[in-house]
Amino acid sequence: MTQKQVVNQMMEFNQAAFDNTFNAITLLQEQAERMLHLSLEQATMLPKEGKKVFTDWLKAWTKGSETFKKAVDDGFQKMEGFLA
Repeated sequence: MTQKQVVNQMMEFNQAAFDNTFNAITLLQEQAERMLHLSLEQATMLPKEGKKVFTDWLKAWTKGSETFKKAVDDGFQKMEGFLA
């Protein structure tokens, strides 16, 4: 096995590990988001502004996660280009 093949296999493994971990974290985040929405619906004492803070925070988290995933995927593509 050549050094290039070893490096390619390592990159594939790292990309698969990242994708699996990111997907697991995304599932946990989505579950936490559903739980927060249910809690906010039942929190009658919390003003609308307070609820808006939580929903804005969730939107920012989701956007940040998408941006992070795109940056990592771009990095993997660039590495594949260097190794090709």
